[in-house]
Amino acid sequence: MSVMVDIRSVHKSFGSLHVLKGVDLRVRTAEVTVVLGPSGSGKSTLLRTVNHLEKADRGEVSVDGALMGYRRVGNRLYELPEREVLRQRTRIGFVFQNFRLFPHLTVLDNVVEAPVSALKRPRKQAVADARRLLERVGLGDRAEAYPRQLSGGQQQRVAIARALALEPKLLLFDEPTSALDPELVGEVLDVIRDLAARGTTMIVVTHEIAFAREVADTVVFMADGRIVEQGPPAEVLGAPREERTRAFLAKVL
Repeated sequence: MSVMVDIRSVHKSFGSLHVLKGVDLRVRTAEVTVVLGPSGSGKSTLLRTVNHLEKADRGEVSVDGALMGYRRVGNRLYELPEREVLRQRTRIGFVFQNFRLFPHLTVLDNVVEAPVSALKRPRKQAVADARRLLERVGLGDRAEAYPRQLSGGQQQRVAIARALALEPKLLLFDEPTSALDPELVGEVLDVIRDLAARGTTMIVVTHEIAFAREVADTVVFMADGRIVEQGPPAEVLGAPREERTRAFLAKVL
């Protein structure tokens, strides 16, 4: 199976804080990788380096064979212009924990915006596609509503539909249920389960251990800016080799 994401020796610091310390990770096409770890372990920063929202200080990230944010000439890397980085990002859907919907746009227009503006897709086609996506996430009847009229779980499902509207090769989820009331978590995880069943390549940062056990092909445990352990869920969650992984799971299970 081909590699969709190839992260090699990535370091990232914010001032004196060394957040990522030489991370290596490969994500195969059509698989789900779930990243676990305590707060401050570097999970979200790692996710943001994948689509170049954060520039790595050292190391490199490739998605679907293309180097993110740079072009290589011989042994040297040259930073891409912002418009080319934005073009690269259209292949990567990103779902944030706080939805980030446009409050002044209807649900339908939130989903239509990116295909029309970024991909120059005809609006009529984008609207038809958006309505299909909203049906798929169970919100076909809320197309004309505004975000403020929706529950948190509904807003997050709109955010997922918006990410899917670009027909990305990869979906990134940054703690997609952490801002939700407990009774709304399941409806968002159900959508992600459906995406997994359809063979969508995903990296999901989450604290939902049961979900990771059920859906992940690979579970990655991070601590202090490093990957401590990774492997199939049955191994990492069921019989972790590392003491740090065992200690973390003992607190959250």
